[in-house]
Amino acid sequence: MAALLARLCRGAPGLRAARLPLAAAAPPVRRPSAPPGPQRPLSFSASELVRAAPAPLQPYLRLMRLHQPAGTWLLYLPCTWSIGLAAEPGCLPDWRMLSLFGLGAVLMRGAGCTINDMWDRDYDRKVARTASRPLAAGDISAFQSFVFLGGQLSLALCVLLCLNYYSIALGAASLSLVVTYPLMKRITYWPQLVLGLTFNWGALLGWSAIRGSCEWSVCLPLYLAGVMWTLVYDTIYAHQDKRDDIMIGVKSTALQFKEDTKQWLSGFSLAMLLSLCMTGMNCNQTFPYYSAVAAVGAHLAHQIYTLNIDKPEDCWKKFASNRTVGVLLFIGIVLGNLWKQKDLKNAKEPLENR
Repeated sequence: MAALLARLCRGAPGLRAARLPLAAAAPPVRRPSAPPGPQRPLSFSASELVRAAPAPLQPYLRLMRLHQPAGTWLLYLPCTWSIGLAAEPGCLPDWRMLSLFGLGAVLMRGAGCTINDMWDRDYDRKVARTASRPLAAGDISAFQSFVFLGGQLSLALCVLLCLNYYSIALGAASLSLVVTYPLMKRITYWPQLVLGLTFNWGALLGWSAIRGSCEWSVCLPLYLAGVMWTLVYDTIYAHQDKRDDIMIGVKSTALQFKEDTKQWLSGFSLAMLLSLCMTGMNCNQTFPYYSAVAAVGAHLAHQIYTLNIDKPEDCWKKFASNRTVGVLLFIGIVLGNLWKQKDLKNAKEPLENR
């Protein structure tokens, strides 16, 4: 009996063996897994598309500023205004021409940025905001950028050759402005004025592409409105770099106007609005057009009133918001042109009832 108790206390081999399957059958303790990290949402922004491009191609895409499309919009929108105004009453703008000018805007803005960086690569190295540009950073050579410029201009010429002879000559005349604009900041405090003359050439070219020649009573005030608009947004843009510009000896309207900037911008905005009203009167525009002009005026007034010229982030935000200004005006032009058909019907009905 004592021997049996002692054996039970030590644990029989049979009992230990019987417990093993129970222990092996017990489910393992599951530790809660860590929650997955936030997934980066898919983005189709211009900067994401440039980053997704093959590495050897990226410096060229950045050289033509495809990652910063605001400037392309500001070049393209005056073309859309002109094309929209040139449409027949009651008709939508010519979508083929809008597409053609859109491609031309991408190419010519890219060519302009390439020329600018070729002229300014030594200056760009001294400014924090521009030091990473491909030429300034040494990602591509001057010769490579020159060859790339030739390719862009060749493609732009192909686009231009799709237009009538008058427009081909008119478009070619703008090339001197494209080439010389980057030099103006070394010569005058008004390089933004030269940029305005360059960037708004589409206000002339769009009309001539549709109608075969410029109707100066419409095109000139529209062109002037675009130049005044450029003086507004590019003066705001120039305030980002004014400290660096003083150090390296570059001129701009931001340095010319200084603390009086808002007064000057208000004057340019008023001149733009008056020119747009003159344009509308000379091509019999209707209520939606003038409503859009009023909306443009309100947008510009808000920009100027809330602008902080000493805060680069705010200057960039205000500059980029000018795309909305251009789109508002384009919508007003399209709706105003469609409204003309309604006015024509109202004018015909009394004649038919006589």
